[in-house]
Amino acid sequence: MRELARARWPEAGDGDVPTVPGFVHSVFAPVVVAVAERCLRRRYGTGLVPAGTRTAFVLVSASGDRASAVHVRATVEAGGRVGPLFFYQSVPNSVAGHVAARWGLRGPVVCLSPTGDPYADGAAEAALLCDDGDADEVLLVLIEQAPDTSTEAVAVLLGGGARP
Repeated sequence: MRELARARWPEAGDGDVPTVPGFVHSVFAPVVVAVAERCLRRRYGTGLVPAGTRTAFVLVSASGDRASAVHVRATVEAGGRVGPLFFYQSVPNSVAGHVAARWGLRGPVVCLSPTGDPYADGAAEAALLCDDGDADEVLLVLIEQAPDTSTEAVAVLLGGGARP
């Protein structure tokens, strides 16, 4: 497989993470959306992925949406009520599905918690999806939230050729 497009969050000139309707409190989902859309725009411009292309989405994160998990834990411990959007956004597939619907992706959605190198684990899953005939290309997004730094992510569109 070869790299068809790549993007990062943040890149030079980026300000605040754009908000995404339906996702609250945390920047995890908005960063996934921002970096995924930036990568897809670099390959396809502002339109949808072409109808004949099956694009899978592989989201790789060891910690998932850490900020939401901390908020929910603190709310429950304090005897508070957890808002319904947290149940929706607590599953990483929800943001992957959001991107897939907005861009017309027609391949599988897979979320991984890496056991080794995150890129290698994600690229191996991407190769498997293509080798099995489930996808022609794969949007691979790697994201982590650390408690004391800003959220960063990388998106790579892989496809067409030998494995990375």
